[in-house]
Amino acid sequence: MSTNSHPPKTQSGFFNDLGELGGNHAQFSEVCTALYERELLFIAHSGITNASILKRRIGGLPHHIRSVARYFVTNPTPLSTDTYNGSWYAKQPKAAPRLPQDTDATAQWFRKHADYGLIVPVLIKTIEGIHLELDAIDKTMLVDDVVHLNKHGWFTVEGINRGNSQEAKQSEKRASSHDEDSYRESQQKGLENRGSFDSKVLLKPTKTIMASACSGHAWNFKSRVSPRALSIREMRLSTQINWKNFTLLK
Repeated sequence: MSTNSHPPKTQSGFFNDLGELGGNHAQFSEVCTALYERELLFIAHSGITNASILKRRIGGLPHHIRSVARYFVTNPTPLSTDTYNGSWYAKQPKAAPRLPQDTDATAQWFRKHADYGLIVPVLIKTIEGIHLELDAIDKTMLVDDVVHLNKHGWFTVEGINRGNSQEAKQSEKRASSHDEDSYRESQQKGLENRGSFDSKVLLKPTKTIMASACSGHAWNFKSRVSPRALSIREMRLSTQINWKNFTLLK
């Protein structure tokens, strides 16, 4: 990962800081290569036409990929690693997580632990099937029992469909004064948008659910299917999970 102007110093300093990697330099390079190939493919098919955004996204890749590769090679998680593909691996359940989760327990957990930066799982259901994605909380309004995720927008934490609750409508009105455009775009999401092929469900994190999200597990409506590849964004989020109890890392 060095440049022509600073090859030995940059790479040597990096591994000296890691110490514990020892002879795993080859694994580090293998993971970096896999992550670069995958993310560049994502970018190539992303449809980004703004040159400034494209330049910024590609320019940030070295930092993000090195960070993920360092964590990946030391592997402080209960997951197995596939260095060739730069992916986490866990045994895939035969079926997607059952819904709904215990509504009261889920709401209680989020009221206690929801905070800026907390990594959480979201179940995505489309006409093509079901998969899990990692996202991060970037805003909480627990007085109104709503949280905002960085990618997937607003969710309630008590399992209500946003369109069927007077309290939720009042929460929407208050929240929209802070983030009107984002909120309006995601107001149909709720914790679960029933009666539609497309829905997103905020889940209480468990070891099985988080392992599946990190491993890209996916299902159709009959059985499991091949795992999907995670973007570098989700790989970065996977390095911020507190596997002890899934609360915010201190």
